Amino acid sequence: MFLSVFDMFKVGIGPSSSHTMGPMVAAARFLDTMRASPFHFHGLRASLHGSLAFTGVGHATDRATILGLAGFAPDTYDAEKADAAFVRIRDTKTIEVPGLPPLAFDPLKDLHFDFGPALPGHANGLILKATDAQGDVILQETYYSIGGGFVLTAGELAEAGEKRAKARADVPFPFETAAEMLQMANASGLSIAQMKRQNELRFRSAADLDRGMARIWEVMTNCIDRGIKGEGILPGGLKVRRRAKGIHDALMAERGLNLTPPHTINDWMSLYAMAVNEENAAGGQVVTAPTNGAAGVVPAVLRYWLDHVPGAGPSGIGDFLLTAAAIGGLCKHNASISGAECGCQAEVGSAAAMAAAGICAVMGGSPEQVENAAEIALEHHLGMTCDPVKGLVQVPCIERNGLGAIKAISAASLALRGDGQHLVSLDVCIETMRQTGKDMHEKYKETSLGGLAVNVPNC
Repeated sequence: MFLSVFDMFKVGIGPSSSHTMGPMVAAARFLDTMRASPFHFHGLRASLHGSLAFTGVGHATDRATILGLAGFAPDTYDAEKADAAFVRIRDTKTIEVPGLPPLAFDPLKDLHFDFGPALPGHANGLILKATDAQGDVILQETYYSIGGGFVLTAGELAEAGEKRAKARADVPFPFETAAEMLQMANASGLSIAQMKRQNELRFRSAADLDRGMARIWEVMTNCIDRGIKGEGILPGGLKVRRRAKGIHDALMAERGLNLTPPHTINDWMSLYAMAVNEENAAGGQVVTAPTNGAAGVVPAVLRYWLDHVPGAGPSGIGDFLLTAAAIGGLCKHNASISGAECGCQAEVGSAAAMAAAGICAVMGGSPEQVENAAEIALEHHLGMTCDPVKGLVQVPCIERNGLGAIKAISAASLALRGDGQHLVSLDVCIETMRQTGKDMHEKYKETSLGGLAVNVPNC
């Protein structure tokens, strides 16, 4: 099994990797399919299903799909150009992209929210269609946004399911489980980050790898800095105030005071995570870690380590990200990182496991301690529901990232106090997350039909 560090950490836009980035990526893929087709196209249609329908408006899924069909991509997204294109499509009811003729598309008529049963492959499904001059569908594809910006066609999803048990890649350390990861680490004498680096170098040069990870951290830390400065009300109608700046100002005012209680450090951890997720909620540039909804945990823990832990330095950033990516890959491969599939345990829970592993590694933890840290962090998110109020990645998501960062650091600290030996393995914990997600009622899996999403408006 091989999932790159650049699969787990992708530069994109808020508010959701599965509901915003995924549909945009799917639409771009459909354009490529159209360009490769011999047919002459006249128009486009789209339908959103399952969680993409139930919480699509709050996540701007309709807008993301339309902009994807207009040629926009998450990693190169230009907000000003996107706004102009969206208005143009709304006014002209036409989409124009290179390599294709002008395509008729009325956002009010040609994009449909289907609130019936979800499509069979995944909770996040969309169907894209291209029509001829008579309005008949001549090309159609079903896509599934499976979390973290990953997108598969219906055929690819079925194939992935068939091959999952024997999935391998031509890499030096093809671990599919945490147990295999530890066995390979012991046999090779390498750390998890070192093994992950060797795997990455199978596909890219060392310079490209280091440059790419530097870019990932640059976007992460810039997102924190923007979030700390941001003010006002988040979009969407809940009237949620941005709080990161106020918390930061208060913490800076308290610096140097001998009376500051030790637990104030928790506020710094929460601050960094909340800053990221406020930026995400505002539709800003973020890094999936492994998703947008959980984007604040990993950068918060890494920033905490760099700014608050003696001896920390930039040279450890790569090892942190590589270790975190290894753990995130195990979560995705053996369970899920999608809130619509397994609840928030799959998003903030996986993110906390990744962050715990990363900081444990850079603080000198053995592979066994790193695995223990990840397990502790994930274990204490098991069962967590995904119940965003009004379908927005705001309540409870922003604070939940802050608490996820605190849990991650506590988990790493506990693991570092031990010798790596523990009762519940990371593999068992990941499998438990999978089973729990499978059993979880649909109303608690990013549909906004249960939990806080129902009770907050009624209170």
